[in-house]
Amino acid sequence: MAERPGFSHQKEQHGLVGPFSGRQLIAALLVVVVAAIVLVGVTTPLGQVGGTPPPDPQATAFVIGPAPAVGLKPGDLAPEFSVQRADGTTFQLHDLDGNPIRLADLRGKGVWVNFWATWCPPCQQELPVLRDLADQYRDRGLEVVAVSVQETSPADVQAFADKYQLGYTIGFDTSADIFHLYKGYALPTHVFIGPDGVIRDVVYAPLTAAQAEPRVQAILPPG
Repeated sequence: MAERPGFSHQKEQHGLVGPFSGRQLIAALLVVVVAAIVLVGVTTPLGQVGGTPPPDPQATAFVIGPAPAVGLKPGDLAPEFSVQRADGTTFQLHDLDGNPIRLADLRGKGVWVNFWATWCPPCQQELPVLRDLADQYRDRGLEVVAVSVQETSPADVQAFADKYQLGYTIGFDTSADIFHLYKGYALPTHVFIGPDGVIRDVVYAPLTAAQAEPRVQAILPPG
């Protein structure tokens, strides 16, 4: 008689889950994790999503010429609003009514000189800042002189000023003589002059109210 295999009481080996072994389950789990990571990477948009948005870009100056090797700086005496041209004639800055504008007549006041143009987008953007601060600090000794550069006519600038209720002094710089005298190369350019006629700050860019107000306060006469 053929010999039968002996009977064993050892339990039959089974996988951790059904017929699958632990090694097979770990491999499958790794495949799922890798697939999930790839899926997230593919479907997430580039750049910032949600949360705090990036700040708005600030306007920059409108460059109309090369920057001078040496410009005006704090501590310099501000040039008078007149210049002798190459042909021997003298150009004197006048307001839109034809009256001469002289720094000597403004001594004792804080003078904010703003070189600008009606056709200059960053200049237009900051006009409310000049208008509001000019009104706010006029009684405390601030004089705003906005020098309009390379415009067609005083009448055109006056119409623009009337439309936007610009109540400060506007000079008409026909050929940018005063602009070049002040070493300007971009619009707007700001020059802050103390009551003693000395330059306190020069800024070649448009200003926000938060940037302009402390500069204005720094040039006001005492008292």
